[in-house]
Amino acid sequence: MKAAAADKPAKAPKSEQTRTLILETALRLFKDRGYDKTTMRAIAQEAGVSVGNAYYYFSSKEHLVQGFYDRIADEHQAAVAGILDSDEKDLAARIRGVLLGWLDIAEPYHEFAAQFFKNAADPDSPLSPFSPESEGPREAAIDVHRRVISGASVKIDPELAEALPQLLWLQQMGLVLFWVYDRSEGCANSRRLVERLAPVSARAISLSRFRLLRPLVKETHELLADFMPTAAGMAASGKPKRSTKKA
Repeated sequence: MKAAAADKPAKAPKSEQTRTLILETALRLFKDRGYDKTTMRAIAQEAGVSVGNAYYYFSSKEHLVQGFYDRIADEHQAAVAGILDSDEKDLAARIRGVLLGWLDIAEPYHEFAAQFFKNAADPDSPLSPFSPESEGPREAAIDVHRRVISGASVKIDPELAEALPQLLWLQQMGLVLFWVYDRSEGCANSRRLVERLAPVSARAISLSRFRLLRPLVKETHELLADFMPTAAGMAASGKPKRSTKKA
């Protein structure tokens, strides 16, 4: 009897259960009513908690979406652990597995993905994938791509070790944008894109070790490092002030 009790999975603390309930309720309401039309009060009422309790766990609707980003990142890491930890050394196969894994995880949320993207596309929004608030899930995603490369048989220049995972993450962001607009049945077009994209990306990474192309990869990464903060709300370089002069 004691052994059986020991094997029983531990129940999540009540605080974590409440947090999960609020998040899942919010996602359902975002889907049913739309992000902009869903209030924190409505989420609290639907979840059966006080408004104060809802704000205790999530200080704003944006914080709720960040909770969603964290969930997606965690689920993606778990889903692709098989391919990342496997004996598969082919880089194209590893890239394909990680990108298709993301599509599998995100599929239940496709119907209202455009609701999030409308806000995430705003460079001043904390929902932007480039924002400081999104650093956690962003770094988790980049780490997945770092493991994609480190577990492959491809040889890369050590100087590009940090640049290539970030470039692969940017490629994933391009896939996310395509997926948001994809209205094909089962997002089949997004999956076809992955099938075409993976071998091309793997070939480009393999070629990047050659002296002729190495400077191009480094310059591309430096360009993105300089200008991505600008696209993320000028976090590093400072946001230019808008002119208040009338024409």
